[in-house]
Amino acid sequence: MSVALPAAALRELLGSIDIYLLDQILRGRFDARRALLDAGCGAGRNLRWFLRAGYEVHGVELDARALEAARTQARELVGEEAARHFVPGTLDALPHETARFDAVLLNAVLHFAPDRAHFERWLGEAWRVLRPGGLLFARLASKQGIETAIVPRGDERYLLPDGSERYLVDDERLLELGARLGARLLDPLKTVNVQGLRCMCTWVIEKSAQ
Repeated sequence: MSVALPAAALRELLGSIDIYLLDQILRGRFDARRALLDAGCGAGRNLRWFLRAGYEVHGVELDARALEAARTQARELVGEEAARHFVPGTLDALPHETARFDAVLLNAVLHFAPDRAHFERWLGEAWRVLRPGGLLFARLASKQGIETAIVPRGDERYLLPDGSERYLVDDERLLELGARLGARLLDPLKTVNVQGLRCMCTWVIEKSAQ
């Protein structure tokens, strides 16, 4: 009878990966999608498993300290070539060619958009670098379920009960965006309400192969 891995061993294997991203991995969504971009990768908390599993992992990050942490992780796990795949940049103009990646991650990034124009530009850039048949995974703040508890700040940004200010979407907005992109919704939208303080939505869509 096998013994369950202790928490420390799981952290060594998976890092601090978003549990909703891990769900997508376990369901085989990345089995044939081997070239991956984490746009706004931070220190690379979602990438440890992908690096160890031999994926071609790229990251873009504006914060220099976080970027160096992501490079260090890649260097230690894979080598110097992998570290060079992590580059400085913003979501306004990703430094990659069109249709370069099988999957793009936008994890806790889009809700930092200062307004609607930036939000749509960031999403458009992620979609541009995604190959036909590719997967876009996003986790972002939502107003779904807390509409009466948020305060408008203009440009579709809101003050949340937790004191933060975010660009917020709802289910209707995400479905409209997906339809405009011609995307296929791979999972129903899942929004988690964190004790009435904020809501986070998981949005997983696939680019048409046509």
